[in-house]
Amino acid sequence: MQYSDIHKAVFRSRPNRFIAKVELDGAEATVHVKNTGRCRELLVPGATVYLEKSGNPARKTLYDLVAVEKGPRLINMDAQAPNKVFGEWAAAGWFRPGLTLLRPETTWGRSRFDFYWEAGEQKGFVEVKGCTLEEDGACFFPDAPTERGVKHVEELIAAHAAGFDACLFLVIQMSGVDYWSPNDRTHPEFGGAVRRAAVAGVEVLAYDCTVSPDALALGRPVEVRL
Repeated sequence: MQYSDIHKAVFRSRPNRFIAKVELDGAEATVHVKNTGRCRELLVPGATVYLEKSGNPARKTLYDLVAVEKGPRLINMDAQAPNKVFGEWAAAGWFRPGLTLLRPETTWGRSRFDFYWEAGEQKGFVEVKGCTLEEDGACFFPDAPTERGVKHVEELIAAHAAGFDACLFLVIQMSGVDYWSPNDRTHPEFGGAVRRAAVAGVEVLAYDCTVSPDALALGRPVEVRL
């Protein structure tokens, strides 16, 4: 996926989940943060961030914060990006051979999955999660408790039991990482749900990304440690 009209800035503070104060071209600006997660290890005063300028002059905030530098690593932190890059990657034929249908935001029963797909006689659902939390080359999700995430995993288990292919797909929004694991310190219930899902036959995949200030693309598979 591609961004346009990218500007480099310096992070100063985050008054709430939705906005940040940055220094842009020598002046303070208020920008929209496209990630409501905690991101405390990323958004630290003095960090270099990258902003996409909105084409809508009527917006209260004219910029979206989409990426941040953490030491030598560039991390995309746009919460909408994981679904977009997975969709592009899957549509290009990398997810399932012979893919004939890829439909986002599909309801099944009382569940709503990020993607539904078909390939010949095969049919399945994918739930995508973006990961920005990294420690010494290891990546973890979630960075805050997520009852919604637990529900999604349980719904994947139910879909698999009903005969569908089911996959939990972690998009690691950075490159050069060693492995991914559930963040049991933050939300052990999520980790427990993922392990139950894996035992039940739900596929758990993690891929890193090639990241630049103005683009994001899925990269290579990353080891999953449960």
